[in-house]
Amino acid sequence: MTGLDIAVTGLGLVTPGGVGVEAGWAAVRAGRSTAARDPLLAGHEVTISCRVPDFDADALLGARRAVRLDRFTRLALVAAREAVAGEDLATWDSARVGVVIGTSAGGGETFERQHGVLLADGPTGVSPLVLPMHLPNMVAGQVAIEFGFRGPNLVVSTACASGATAIGVACDLLAARRCDVVLAGGVDALLNPLTMAGFARMGALSRRDDPATASRPFDVDRDGFVAGEGAAVLVLRRAEDARADGRRVRARVVGYGATADAHHITNPDPEGRGVAAATRAALADAGASASDVDHVNAHGTSTQLNDLVEGRVLAELLPSGPLVTSTKGVTGHLLGAAGAAEAVFTVLAVEQGVVPPTANLTTLDPRLDLDVATAVVPRGIDLALSNSFGFGGQNAVLAIAKA
Repeated sequence: MTGLDIAVTGLGLVTPGGVGVEAGWAAVRAGRSTAARDPLLAGHEVTISCRVPDFDADALLGARRAVRLDRFTRLALVAAREAVAGEDLATWDSARVGVVIGTSAGGGETFERQHGVLLADGPTGVSPLVLPMHLPNMVAGQVAIEFGFRGPNLVVSTACASGATAIGVACDLLAARRCDVVLAGGVDALLNPLTMAGFARMGALSRRDDPATASRPFDVDRDGFVAGEGAAVLVLRRAEDARADGRRVRARVVGYGATADAHHITNPDPEGRGVAAATRAALADAGASASDVDHVNAHGTSTQLNDLVEGRVLAELLPSGPLVTSTKGVTGHLLGAAGAAEAVFTVLAVEQGVVPPTANLTTLDPRLDLDVATAVVPRGIDLALSNSFGFGGQNAVLAIAKA
């Protein structure tokens, strides 16, 4: 490997599969859809979502703390706590610890709720905490406050690529030796009525009658994504430092590619040029060739155009045919959290030597020449790619290698 060599030494996860890495990974391995009718969307055009089950913020964070935080920050803090569990934070040089979190929109729940208060009660009814709860940067700020980390503190927003972009930026900070440790990840909690109405009006969401089969990446009958919520945080260090300290390395981030389509506000470039360029950049960073890739955790949203473009690029660039998975068949689309959660799933696939299934794939789109896993496949994985793309033509690809 000639480029990045960043060790993953901690993982934290909150997804519709449950709270914690173990619960989320078990759901993905089982290929069990988490989509359900959402009572908060009653009366909407689309009433399906993937919510985090049994998330008791008061119990997990304390009622006094939780009430002052938007849901997106609550999710991120719980994931961050799991990621650093078992670490002796007193031994960390807090000035050398950074936080980089990706989110597509910040505290949407708070913003929508407080706008309702403004309309009903006037300006004096609005909470003085509306901005500290809503502003996107506050999620990284709250993580830093939680643990006393005083290094670079950043939030990045590249739509549904945000979580993967955050990991890439964190790797750059470590490679440049601006930090010794970085907590990096993504979060979104946007299953509020306004956001969901917007997705529905643009025709992005699945309208299938059965929630359990609505998200069906790469299937010929796919008709849109299912929106979800969640958070994922990874603890990253330079691999040389992790080895010197005798730390357990779960996997390594060895490449990162980021590009823009410069094509359309929502649709990908039909030629896939930006996706292909990001893939090539990640492989070049890793000093790897296409034949070295054993597994791809695809972006695989279950929308017609995105799956078609991504699938064609994968088939063209990786003719050796690595096993492909889209975990969105289980989790739905976690928006700004998707890239980070899928990086966690990729780390686990590499670490455990298993490729998880793509839920609800009954008939592969005949236009795609892909080897898509539909059941758990034991396989040694030396190198995997994790793809994330977003509105505005944002592309981010991570190359993740065995420890």
